[in-house]
Amino acid sequence: MTDRTTGAAPARERLIPSHLIWPFALITSLFFAWGLASNMTDTLLAAFKKILSLTDLRTALIQNAYFGAYFVFALPAAFFIRRFTYKTGILLGLLLYIIGAFLFLPAASSLAFGPFLVALFILAGGVTFLETAANPYILELGPAETATRRLNLAQSFNPIGSVTGIVLSEIFILSKLNAAGEAERAAMSASELTEIQTGELAAVMGPYVGVAVVLVLIAALIALTKMPRARDTDALPEPGVLGRLLSNRGYVASVFAQFAYVAAQVCVWSFTIRYVMAEVGGDEASAAVYLRYSLILFLVSRFVCTWLMGRMSPQRLFTVLAAVALALTLVAIFVGGSVGVYALVATSACMSLMFPTIFSWGVEGLGTDTKIGAAGLVMAIVGGAVVPMVQGAISDASGAAFSYIVPAVCFAALVVYGLRRRSALPA
Repeated sequence: MTDRTTGAAPARERLIPSHLIWPFALITSLFFAWGLASNMTDTLLAAFKKILSLTDLRTALIQNAYFGAYFVFALPAAFFIRRFTYKTGILLGLLLYIIGAFLFLPAASSLAFGPFLVALFILAGGVTFLETAANPYILELGPAETATRRLNLAQSFNPIGSVTGIVLSEIFILSKLNAAGEAERAAMSASELTEIQTGELAAVMGPYVGVAVVLVLIAALIALTKMPRARDTDALPEPGVLGRLLSNRGYVASVFAQFAYVAAQVCVWSFTIRYVMAEVGGDEASAAVYLRYSLILFLVSRFVCTWLMGRMSPQRLFTVLAAVALALTLVAIFVGGSVGVYALVATSACMSLMFPTIFSWGVEGLGTDTKIGAAGLVMAIVGGAVVPMVQGAISDASGAAFSYIVPAVCFAALVVYGLRRRSALPA
């Protein structure tokens, strides 16, 4: 194809213009930061189950607090960012993240579950601000033609943070858990149990405080850097923004798809340790190795999928991977054992492109409604708060393996979304 004016072939749009590489790098570091927080949270389910002898349903309150914050903070974040700038929203998000992480210090001293949930809620509120600002901002840092690929590239650093979070959890949290099981703890005196729990909760606190210190440095770098203003930063939404969004069938479908995807991802990873222990044995630390493998596979697949999306239809790739994820989850449910564990690990490869792709499709063509639309897509992350509690209840009643019927239903919904997205495209 040639340019009609000059007759020359058009230049290929750059993924990231050279003058935006440093701002892109700083914003991309935030994807690492919330990946780290999210997946350290996944291991907390196994840690608190042992430390405080909780049921699977009660441990799911951790994800309820973390992902429930997205629902509470997403719209305020969107309005705050619209009133000020993406940069200001990012700095406020980092401040909340840092405060929440430092609150793990008094939470560890309390020897109670509630203060940790409060700290996680505040931390996740900060992450919500970061996601609400960073995802659409990355789309703006370069040509519109490469926006989806650019967001997938930035999101590729999210699983790097996830893997780092799991490794930190293995080294500093799960490996520090006392070997005593629930029955042994029940037989201990109050003073013996308190001594053990004090050490274990101090181990939980350590990585979060360390992360907070690093985030102070990142916040300082962003504050001192002149960040470009996005194209619609100063634009005000026209009246009726909510009505326009709700009447946009593609946007509404993307919100539901994001709910289903995040629910599936959180369910798969939150109960991986429980599943591995049930199917092949071992303790929490050894089972967490499989969660680490899952996240490494997720990371590699994110880069592979970013490359593939430049060479094949993103809609086709998305639909195929959703269908494979559904099949692998069914293997984990009905085959089990080592085969089921490997199938569960492989599911992570299929999930890698889903969040940024759904997000990009969801905000496509929203114009000055983009920030509010982005907030709706971030609010959909509440799927990670609600649905894992259903899985936790099923796990308590019927076992970890059968509980994976919950993410299987979510993957089925994503297959339908992908097929409808493909059929809606012009021939």
